[in-house]
Amino acid sequence: MNDMQTRPGERNGSASPPYQTLVWDLPVRLFHWLMAFSFAGAYLTAEMERWRTVHVTLGYTMAALVCFRIVWGWIGTDYARFSSFVRGPRATLRYVRSLFSPRPQHFTGHNPAGAVAILLMLATTMALAGSGWLLYTGRAGAWMEDGHELIAELMLALVLVHIGGVLAASLLHRENLAKAMLTGRKRADAGAKAQGRRAGTALLLLLAVLAFWWWQAGHAEAPASGATSAAQRHGAHRGDDD
Repeated sequence: MNDMQTRPGERNGSASPPYQTLVWDLPVRLFHWLMAFSFAGAYLTAEMERWRTVHVTLGYTMAALVCFRIVWGWIGTDYARFSSFVRGPRATLRYVRSLFSPRPQHFTGHNPAGAVAILLMLATTMALAGSGWLLYTGRAGAWMEDGHELIAELMLALVLVHIGGVLAASLLHRENLAKAMLTGRKRADAGAKAQGRRAGTALLLLLAVLAFWWWQAGHAEAPASGATSAAQRHGAHRGDDD
C-alpha cells in the first residue's frame, strides 16, 4: 500500500477521535505485560548468582513470547497484525513531523514510530536471549558476556525510549496509552471496528508461561562449567572495578 494513503484507523489530523472501542485483544495485552515483567526481572537478577535460574527462566520466557508475538502478528486480530501498523520510512517520518504541528496524526492502533520501537525490541530480545543461551550453556567464551551485557543495555535504552514515546503520545493525543494497554480500549476513528477479546488464546498463553516457570523451578540445570568460569571471572572483574 502506498504510504500516502490513509489506512483504517488512521487520521491525518489531531481532532479527537469520536469514541472508544476495544483495540488491543487480551493476547496482545498479556504479551506486553509479561514481556515488561520478564525483562525487568531478568535485568535486575543479571548480577545475582543465587538468582541465576530466575534470570535464565525469564530470558527464555522473553524469547518464547517474541515467537508468539510474531505468529500473532500474522494471524491475530486486526490491530495486532504487523500489516496494520508497520509502515514505510516516509510514513514514519511524516508522523514524526506531524508531532511538531498543531494537528499531529492519530492512529487507532500503533503509530509508525511505535511500530519501529516494537520491531527493534523484538529483534533485540532475540539477540539478548540467543547470546544468553550461548553464554549459559558454555558454547561461547567470556567475550560473549560482554556482548550479552551490551545487548541488555541496548534493550534497556529501547524500553526507556518506548516509555518516553508513550508518555509523549499520551500528552499530544490526550489519551492514556498505558491505560489502553490494560483495558484494551482506545479512542477510535469512525469506521474502526471493535476487536475480539480472544480470551481463550490469552489463557493458553498464560498457562504455557506458568507451566514453563513451574517446570524450570524443578528441572533447571546448573550452568555449564565454561559458563560458570566466565561468570566467576566477570564477578572478579567487577570486584576489581569497585
